[in-house]
Amino acid sequence: MKKVIFSAFAVFTALTMTAQTASEALRYSSNGELAFPKDYRQWIYLSSGLGMTYGPAAQSDPANPKFDSVFVNPTAWRAFNATGTWPDKTTFVLEVRNAASHGSINNGGHYQNDLAGVEVEVKDEKRFPQKWAFFPFGSKESVGALPADSACNNCHSQNGAVDNTFVQFYPTLLEIAKKKGTLTAAYLKKSSAEVAPAK
Repeated sequence: MKKVIFSAFAVFTALTMTAQTASEALRYSSNGELAFPKDYRQWIYLSSGLGMTYGPAAQSDPANPKFDSVFVNPTAWRAFNATGTWPDKTTFVLEVRNAASHGSINNGGHYQNDLAGVEVEVKDEKRFPQKWAFFPFGSKESVGALPADSACNNCHSQNGAVDNTFVQFYPTLLEIAKKKGTLTAAYLKKSSAEVAPAK
């Protein structure tokens, strides 16, 4: 009896981890454009960066840094917590907002302000040979993927801590990846080189 209950629980857990809600489902048009995931702010918030310049933002004015906030669909987040890897149909949303420092009662530091742009990263193994694709939405309702050899794809594939993703910037998930042993060899090599004492 216990074995049957355990098996049923295992099946339920597996289904729960992989069953996406309607707000998470990827929707493509007939010409391959991805529809903007409008409910992404109901997803799991991962982390924010201020003035980060590893990508196109490097051309931005350092005196006026931007906030990058990252959200991921809940199904993918649950799977990552259990396995340390990202399942198919994982969807990240990078929300870029301008920073403000003077407003209301604030006397120092920065807070998020107007929306400056939105980018989406999707893992869709059947649709994309490279598995991952990037969609520069900006303010558009739908958009096509960047080329497979785009700067985004190349940077993520070469520097992602887990699979094609920058888990190194998400402190809670980085700890999970370390425990599960899913950090990429490239990331481990670079991180060990960064902490190695100078000779």
